[in-house]
Amino acid sequence: MIETARLRIRPWRDSDRAPFAEMGRDAEVMRYLGPPLSREDSDAAIDRMNVAQAAHGFCFWALEQKADGAFIGFCGLLPVRFDAVPAGSIEAGWRLRRASWGQGYATEAARASLGWGFALGIESIIAFTTVANLPSQRVMQRTGMVRRADLDFHHPRLAADDPLRPHVVYEATP
Repeated sequence: MIETARLRIRPWRDSDRAPFAEMGRDAEVMRYLGPPLSREDSDAAIDRMNVAQAAHGFCFWALEQKADGAFIGFCGLLPVRFDAVPAGSIEAGWRLRRASWGQGYATEAARASLGWGFALGIESIIAFTTVANLPSQRVMQRTGMVRRADLDFHHPRLAADDPLRPHVVYEATP
């Protein structure tokens, strides 16, 4: 578990499934990520995170407020599993419920996740998002990540005409 002043970044629990599914059904939360998720898709995502944790020792972990233990989203690191970025890339990622936006939680959790990864010996961590997702790009900038336009790509899992396909890349190094 990683702790910050206000947050716990921790392994997933079965009790996270319902609030994660609720977050995934929120069209505004999913605006830059694709269509809202079904409960089955949300559960499958948590299952994939648990598999990644077992295989690599890290994943996009559950994120909770320390003050009340409320689940507010996820943040962490994950090996990238497609070829559009350099082989072996580790991604920093986050997603928060809408009620937790604008409070600095994503930046706080992302900084902590990056620090954890660098302490583990990871030498480069990237983050990427669709070109239109300026809020996420601002989180990347606030954490000290640097834009890597040379690594920008079209997401291979999205259709050629999907407006979310063009992605920008940022990188952090220790």
